Parts: sequence; C-alpha cells; structure tokens
Amino acid sequence: MNTLRSSRAALPAAALALALAIALALAAHAHPGAARAAEPPPSPDSPGFALYVMTRVDDLYRGVKSHGIMEMEVKTRHWSRTLELESWSLGTEYSLVRILAPKKEAGTATLKAKADLFTYLSKTGRTVKITSGMMGGSWMGSHFTNDDLVQTSRLSHDFVIAKTFDGDLAGVPVYTFTLTAKPDAAIVWGKIDVTVRKADLEPLTELFYDESGHQVRKMEFSDYRDVGGIVRPANMILTPLDGSGEYTRITWKKIEHDVSLDPGFFTLLKLKSM
Repeated sequence: MNTLRSSRAALPAAALALALAIALALAAHAHPGAARAAEPPPSPDSPGFALYVMTRVDDLYRGVKSHGIMEMEVKTRHWSRTLELESWSLGTEYSLVRILAPKKEAGTATLKAKADLFTYLSKTGRTVKITSGMMGGSWMGSHFTNDDLVQTSRLSHDFVIAKTFDGDLAGVPVYTFTLTAKPDAAIVWGKIDVTVRKADLEPLTELFYDESGHQVRKMEFSDYRDVGGIVRPANMILTPLDGSGEYTRITWKKIEHDVSLDPGFFTLLKLKSM
C-alpha cells in the first residue's frame, strides 16, 4: 500500500458510521447492532471484548431502512458552505441523498445502487455516473470522497484490534482501541485509534494515521440523542489534521426508520425526479 496523507483520502465505510458512514452508507438507526446491544457484552477483560465493540461501531449506521434530514457544513481555506440534505437508505447497498438548500443547488442528488454511484446535476439536468477515476473526488464539496460512499470495509474485519487505554478522558470513562491494518486489507490507513464511552460503548473519536505513523484526520461525535430507544450521536465532525483549519460537520435534524422503502425506489428515474 502507498502512504497517503491527503486530507481527502477515502475513509473506511465503517468510519463513516458517521457521516455520510454520510449520509449514504450511514443514515440509519434501526440496525443489527441494536438487537446485539440488548445482549450482555463480553467482559472488558475477555479476548472477545475488543472485537465486540468494533463490530458494534461497524453496525451503527448499517440500518435496514431510514429517512432523514441533515445539515452539512463545509469549511475550507478559501470558502465555506452549508447544505441541507434529505436522505433515504435501504441497508448498505441503496442510498439516495438530495440537496434541499441553498435554493440554487436544490435538486442536485447522489444515488448509490449496490456498487454504482450516480450524481444528478439539477442546473443542467445531466446525470453523471461516477467512474473509478472519479472516486477520489470530493462528495458535494465536503472532505468525504465519492469512494467513501461505496467502501465496504469493516473495522472488525480488516484490522487487528487491541485495547490500549482504559480510563478517563476529560472526565468521561472511556476505552481506546488501536486498530492496525491487516497486511492483505485494501486500506489506506496504517492504524486507527477508536475511543468509545464505557457507559454505552458509543464512539467519541476516531483518529486516523498514515503508514508512517502520522496523524491524518480525526472524526468526533457529540450530541447523543435517543431515537426510538436507540442512542446515537447527532453531530459528527471530520477534521483534516494538516493545520488548515478545514472541516466537514454533519448534524442530523430529523431521522426516522421503519419507513416504506424497497430497491425500486433507488433508480435513475427517481434520482432525476427529485
């Protein structure tokens, strides 16, 4: 693997269990992990505890069905913008996200259908299929890439996991796990530090390193809310650690699950009619 330190290198899909996994792969709250959360977790001292926690983080946003409204704020060196987005999600294979505001960009949308990714440009009425050469491009101007939306890697599968901290962080009892990429995993990160709250094993931070051990970017979670009996962070911020002061922040304004959706909803016809 090549060492990547770009602030826009693709995240593992699991890490997007926050954002976009942004909107696209991460939008749901009714998920397999919810049923698992009802079961007693392994003892923190047991060999299976680290794997249990990372599997839970993987599944945070791997919902069955969801519909939501979110705000995405993007700040770069040269400009800032805030978008209001509406998203629909069916499992991890189907997603549709459209811009609601600002008015001049309303109607622009992104469709994910299995491994295919399309963008509809409302100004021109054109639909563009995202090719492999375009995967590294920015998604809607954010610090997430098109590739982030179609990644299928998992923290619990593609990394060797070790619990490396057990204590308090800013007065909050936490565990930190260090994840080192397996040699055969198609991952651009050398390692990731994932910190979760002890009380409910919800993520607080994810810190990404390149293969040379340099910190590259940080994902932070806050504003935890109870949605249908499931506690999830409503605010997520992705910050490149290059001293630029840039960031992308996503805030969920509304989220619902158990909505009526099927694969027939996620079509090019629907994309163009949004």
